[in-house]
Amino acid sequence: MIDFTNLHIDKVSVHRVGNKTNGEDLVLSKSQIDTSDILTNGLLAKFFTSSFSNPEFYSFTFSNDDFNLNPLFSYATQVFKGSSFHLNSLNIAKHLFEISLHPQIKSGDLFVALLSGVNVKGVDTEAIGIFKSENKQSFLKVNQSREEFTVNYEDGINTDKLDKGCLIFNLDEDSGLKICIVDKSNKTSEAQFWKDDFLKIKACNDEYHQTKEFMNLTKSFVTKQLEEDFVVTKADKIDLLNRSVDYFKTHDNFDKLDFEKDVFQDEAIIKSFQNFNDAYNETSDFNVSDFFEISPQAVKKQERVFKNVLKLDKNFHIYIHGDRKYIVQGIENDGRKYYKIYFENEA
Repeated sequence: MIDFTNLHIDKVSVHRVGNKTNGEDLVLSKSQIDTSDILTNGLLAKFFTSSFSNPEFYSFTFSNDDFNLNPLFSYATQVFKGSSFHLNSLNIAKHLFEISLHPQIKSGDLFVALLSGVNVKGVDTEAIGIFKSENKQSFLKVNQSREEFTVNYEDGINTDKLDKGCLIFNLDEDSGLKICIVDKSNKTSEAQFWKDDFLKIKACNDEYHQTKEFMNLTKSFVTKQLEEDFVVTKADKIDLLNRSVDYFKTHDNFDKLDFEKDVFQDEAIIKSFQNFNDAYNETSDFNVSDFFEISPQAVKKQERVFKNVLKLDKNFHIYIHGDRKYIVQGIENDGRKYYKIYFENEA
């Protein structure tokens, strides 16, 4: 989806962005850094791009949905149109500093880069990368003087671990540009400032997010709503989740009516799901379509959160991957519950 084979780093500026609330400073560089050294350039390329393997695209928005008012949209389009790269990198750093108000937001080195030779969905384009390194790692350095050795340590950036980053592609300007993000350092609500406060982005209405959202919708219905409307066992829920994943894995295109018939089958459950779907669309910022192309990448990612494990007290875990008819639930005369499992081969 994103090909960096012909990547070239055109320009890079580095600034130090502290936490304003914690009394830390904003330190701005006076000029761009020199990236002509081949080894340094290669390490920067690895640092900038290795975390962007997931084709999950976003676009700029703003509080009133007018992306033209988003500061980063303005800075990015100015760079793409030839305005001073370093000046706009200063503006980006200042903007990040002004919104870094939560006391748990870490200070860090901010890299702003102009990249060319990037290919997105078969289209060659340029991109602006914004990368924040918040966590330093210690590494040992061995020094030799004749036949004697000394060892000391230094703190530096691990090029395999990007804490926060985004790539802003020079594509779809009329829709708020196309963006990919990374935020690995912290999953708490306070850390959402990178996506919601700093970048202010929303999911693109593409096949990836359509697939992701509908799978999330189905999971929410099966795990939360279904038992309120029907008497179902955990094995029944797992069976429905398995069937929904199988549908997405075996079809290239999504058809909501076909999905409902294949997965839920029962008319009463289908009606309950349709009502849940309508309520979901009314409260969600992202409306799921009835027809869309299925994204295999989204299916692979979402499949991981579809639980197929039946936990029985603290004694047994049953992994249900196949047909529901091979597992039967019952109750003994003394009140003990049991599952009866049928199989042909034992591995």
